Amino acid sequence: MKKRKRTVEKRPEAAPPPEGFRPWHYALAFAAACAAVFAAYGPALRGPFVFDDRYLPFAEHEFHRASLIAWMRGVRPFLMASYWLNYRISHMEPFSYHLVNVLLHLATGVLIFLIAMRLLKWAGAEERLRGLLALFAGGLFLLHPVQTESVAYVASRSEGLSVFFFYAAFALFLYRRSPAISWLESAGILLLFGAAVSTKEHAAALPLLLLLTDYFWNPGFSFSGIRKNWRVYALLAVAGAIALRVVYRILRHSPSAGFHIKEFTWIQYFYTECRAIWVYVRMFVLPYGQNVDHDFAASRGILDHGAVIGLAALIALGAAAIYFRRRYPLACYGILMFLLLLAPTSSFIPLADPLAERRLYLPFLGLLLVAVDCLRRWRVSRTGLAAAMLGILLVAGWLTAARAAVWGNETALWEDSVAKAPNKARPRQHLAYAYFTHGQCDAAIQQYEAAARITTPDFRDWIDWALADDCLHRWDEAIEKLQQAASIRQTAQVYALLGLVYGHQNKTALALTALDAAEHLDRRFEDLYIYRAIVYAGAYDYAKAADVYRRVLARDPRNEDALSGLPIVEQRLRAQQQRFLQPQH
Repeated sequence: MKKRKRTVEKRPEAAPPPEGFRPWHYALAFAAACAAVFAAYGPALRGPFVFDDRYLPFAEHEFHRASLIAWMRGVRPFLMASYWLNYRISHMEPFSYHLVNVLLHLATGVLIFLIAMRLLKWAGAEERLRGLLALFAGGLFLLHPVQTESVAYVASRSEGLSVFFFYAAFALFLYRRSPAISWLESAGILLLFGAAVSTKEHAAALPLLLLLTDYFWNPGFSFSGIRKNWRVYALLAVAGAIALRVVYRILRHSPSAGFHIKEFTWIQYFYTECRAIWVYVRMFVLPYGQNVDHDFAASRGILDHGAVIGLAALIALGAAAIYFRRRYPLACYGILMFLLLLAPTSSFIPLADPLAERRLYLPFLGLLLVAVDCLRRWRVSRTGLAAAMLGILLVAGWLTAARAAVWGNETALWEDSVAKAPNKARPRQHLAYAYFTHGQCDAAIQQYEAAARITTPDFRDWIDWALADDCLHRWDEAIEKLQQAASIRQTAQVYALLGLVYGHQNKTALALTALDAAEHLDRRFEDLYIYRAIVYAGAYDYAKAADVYRRVLARDPRNEDALSGLPIVEQRLRAQQQRFLQPQH
C-alpha cells in the first residue's frame, strides 16, 4: 500500500510593513526643521525693534518696575505676560523677543503637522503618503516667506502666540479619544480658546471652525457629530459670548479698527477685501512683492479697482468647495477653512490697513490643505513626490532667509518699503526715523519733507522730524515742529523736548520753563529729568545737574542716561571747584 504524502499547509506570509515613517524619522525631520528655521530666520534674530515695536507697552517707562499682574491688566493678558518674561530676561535687548517668536513658530509648525496627519487620514489619503504630506505641510508653514512678518516682527507676537493656542485647541478637538468629546477634553479646549482670544481677538473664529469640522467630516455631512459634541459647544457658547463682548469693546475704542475709523465705511472695506483675499492667495503661490507696509488702494464702490470681479470669484470659489466636497474633501474643506479664518480681519469690520501679510498666519493652514490634496493626487512615484516637496521647501527657505535679512536691518526694511510704495507717506516717515537713529540726519529730513508732501504730518511725525532738525543743530526749525506737535496734543514729551532744544540754544530760562510744564503734565515721564540735568550742565551748573541725576537713580537705579551722565557732571563739578579754590595770581 502506497504511503500518502503528507502536505503541510503553508501559512500566509505576514504583510510587509507599510511604507510609512518610523518615529525616529519624525524626530530627524523635526531636528532638520529646527535647523532650517533658525538658518532662515537667523538674520532677523539680531534685528532691532521696528515699526510698532517701539510703541508696545514694554517700551514705556512706567512698566519697567511694574509687577506681572500690572503688565497683564488689559485685553491681551497672555501676550503681555510673554513680553514681561522677555523684559525680565533681556530688558530692551531685542534678541530674546525675536527668539521667542521663532520658538512659537516652531511649536505651531508641529501642531500643523499633527492636524494635517489627522485630516489626511479622514480624507482617505494612502497611509504611505500621510507622513510625507503632513511633514511637507508643517515644513511649508515654517519656511514660507509670507510668514516672515509674523515671525520677525516683535509686535506680531500676538499672531504667533494666539495661533499657537488656537491650533493647540483644534488639535485637541481632532485627537479626542472618542467621537463624543468628554467634559475634560472640552475644558481643555475651552482653556486654550480663552488663552487664544486673550492674545488676539481673531481667535474667536474657533467655535465656527469646530462646527464646520464636525459637519464636514461626519459621514453623510450630517449634524450628528455636532449633537455628539454638545459639551464643547455649550462651553464655547458661553465663552464666545464673553469674547464677543471683549471684541466689541476693543473695536469701539481702537484707533485702527472698528466701524468708527475714517479710512473706510464697512461696505467699502468689504469691497476692498474682496480683492485683498486674492492677493493673499497669490502670495501663497507666488510670494513676490512682500512689503511691511503695503499701499493697497481702497475700493469705494463695487466697481472700483475690480472689486466686483473679486467678489464674484469668491462666491464661485465657495460654491465650488461645497459642490465638490465629496470628490475632493480635503481641498474643499481647506478652502472653507481659509475663508472662515480670514473673515475676522478681511470681511466687514474695517481695519486701518486693508492688506497685511501677518493676517495670513491663521488661515494659512487652509491653503496648505488644498496644496497637499493636490500633491497626493499627483501621479508620480513616492520618491519623485518627496524630491518635488524638498525642492519647494528649499526654495521657500531661501526666499525666507532673504526676506528675514531685510527684516534684520531697519534701514533696509524701510528702503524696501519706500521702493515698493513710493506714494505712501508712512514708509517714508519710518525710513526717516531709521536714518535718524543711524546718524544720517540729512537723509532723514529729506524723507520727512517727501512724506509731508504726500500727507500732513501727525503728532508723532512732528516730534520725530524735530529730533532730526535738532541733530543738525537746526534748532529754530526743531522748535517750530515741536510747537506744531503741541498744537495737536499737549504732552510731557513735547514740552520736555522743547526744554532740551532751548537748552541747546543756551536759552536756560525758556528751557527750564518748558521742563516745568512737562513735569506739571506728567511727573512720571523720566526723560524730562534727564533733559533738565542736561540743561543745567549746559549752563555750567554741575551741582544741580548731579543732584537731578541722583534723584533719577534713586527712582530707577538702572536708568542708563543717569548712570552715564552722573560721573561726567561730577568730574566737571570737581574740576570747577578746584579752579575756584586755586589761588589767584
